[in-house]
Amino acid sequence: MSIIGALVAYKGKPAKVVSSTTHKYEIIFSDGSSQKVREKDFQFIHPEFSLVHSNCPDVDTSILIDLDIESLSLKELTEWLFDNYTSQNAWFIYLMSVDGLYFYWNKNILVLRPTDQIEIIKQQRYEQALEEESLKRCVNNLNNNSFDSDDVSWIHEIEQVAINQSKHSKAMSALSIDSTPENAHRILIRINYWSGLNNPYPRRNKIYDDEELDFESIEVDRKDLTHLDCFAIDNSDSSDADDAVSIEGERVWIHIADVASYVDANSDLDIFAQKRVSNLYLPDQIFHMLPLKLSEACSLGAGERSNAVSIGFILNEFEISDIQIQLSKIKATIMSYEEADKALKKNKSLSKLNEIAQAHKIFRTQNGAIRLNLPKVDLKLKGQKVQIVPQSDNESRELVAEMMVLAGRVIAQFSIENNISMPYLSQSPGKFSDEIINNINNLSPSKLFEAAKGFSRSKLSVKPSLHSGLGLNVYLRVTSPMRRYLDLVVQQQLVRFVLGLELLNDAEIKDRIKLVNSSISKVNKATRQSFEHFRCLYFKQNKKWQGEGVIVEVHGQKASLMIPELAMITQVKFKSKVDLEDKVKLVVNSTDLFERSVDFKPL
Repeated sequence: MSIIGALVAYKGKPAKVVSSTTHKYEIIFSDGSSQKVREKDFQFIHPEFSLVHSNCPDVDTSILIDLDIESLSLKELTEWLFDNYTSQNAWFIYLMSVDGLYFYWNKNILVLRPTDQIEIIKQQRYEQALEEESLKRCVNNLNNNSFDSDDVSWIHEIEQVAINQSKHSKAMSALSIDSTPENAHRILIRINYWSGLNNPYPRRNKIYDDEELDFESIEVDRKDLTHLDCFAIDNSDSSDADDAVSIEGERVWIHIADVASYVDANSDLDIFAQKRVSNLYLPDQIFHMLPLKLSEACSLGAGERSNAVSIGFILNEFEISDIQIQLSKIKATIMSYEEADKALKKNKSLSKLNEIAQAHKIFRTQNGAIRLNLPKVDLKLKGQKVQIVPQSDNESRELVAEMMVLAGRVIAQFSIENNISMPYLSQSPGKFSDEIINNINNLSPSKLFEAAKGFSRSKLSVKPSLHSGLGLNVYLRVTSPMRRYLDLVVQQQLVRFVLGLELLNDAEIKDRIKLVNSSISKVNKATRQSFEHFRCLYFKQNKKWQGEGVIVEVHGQKASLMIPELAMITQVKFKSKVDLEDKVKLVVNSTDLFERSVDFKPL
């Protein structure tokens, strides 16, 4: 049958077939344009072309219910619903087939839908219409920087984008806004669904929320060390005391909260800790590596007596000898740094420990240790206000820090002597000028900045090696098993060794190192971004802030400045020449909460 002169549908538009070649037909549209297409690309409608319109009348489709047939040709269906098979009536049938409610194309046959399927489609279309109307209202509200209770489902979609749990929001697409976390964050702040206090970065970086798991401890014989004066010294607002120090004659004792007796290697709790890797101490909240109730149970000083892994040793001429590892019972006295500072000169035990710590620090410095006296601050959310407070230089803080370094040195030595596989921390020598090395305790701000960039990256390995920055031949971290996973692994190895149980081997320790290396980046990123966020919020809350920066590096018209009271480095563009160590009064030019950036300018 020749189809020259026929009415056909091409991409939903009516057209007339005017000629043919071997492989293609030429069709012409109502606007006079034409196109050559293959036969399979158009749908035959009627053998006679006529101009047709698309204003389809209401059609009584009930007759289709009574037809005991599954499919019909377009001509047959047209005659059933319109009586006459005309070009216009056939075009109406075609439009109904495109709509697809009552029938649809299967090759060149129209397949009739059963009644129940038609009702399902009708319900779906009704719900879709309601959704579209709801979305339209929400978009209108968002354009007016508002929302109401009916918009909450759409706002939740935006919220999922803001915390990086979804890549798409229908409302943002309707607003022609890219579905990025930053854009979603902007919208939520703009409509006051979120306040600036909302911190999206833990969830954005997929940090695990705190959870509770059941736990029970391993019952073991413990050495009674309750006669010792044990001091657990930490920040005044700290709730988890994981270390304490004491002295007995010439023997130094460092006591560590016994977590491994609750969390054995490869247990459910161990896997729980592996996923989290570390505690996160953020300005607005803390994410715990272990169930909170377990941390409370392990914390030294939580009860009258505390279970500990106690490390005893003799330090003579900086040589460590007679190392003892005891599963112990201790009585811990909790003290803040401020309280400990006052007690240092009055308490003989603390005074003696302080002398040992200072002497050991001198030993490390002579052995090449480099520690920079960079500004430090505590940034915290108190109520609705962000506070930035310079961290004080407490003598007791230095005492505790040195004792923790000493513990790491002692356990590293003990592990090597007893062939215990451990995750050792090492650091190759950095790149420092002679001027920096010769004046390490009296560096200017610009030299401090230069020195900070000279350190080599620290590495974890089962092979003990030099830790140049600490001035120690071997070192590992051991004193924070409640908040650092590899510290917990070290303690697990120690407890198993003391109890005569099978130890993890090098391959198993390597697996744990890989796990930490792969996960710690998201922990560090969430921490850094959270602090940047609340620092921006601090400036939004303190719009009249003024401070002083010191120029530490110059790049043409731009310079890097250290702002000691904020413990931060920033870049500022200057119109005139500036020199290193110049002090500059600064004000905030602008802040971007969503990019977490602060722009300063000279006053």
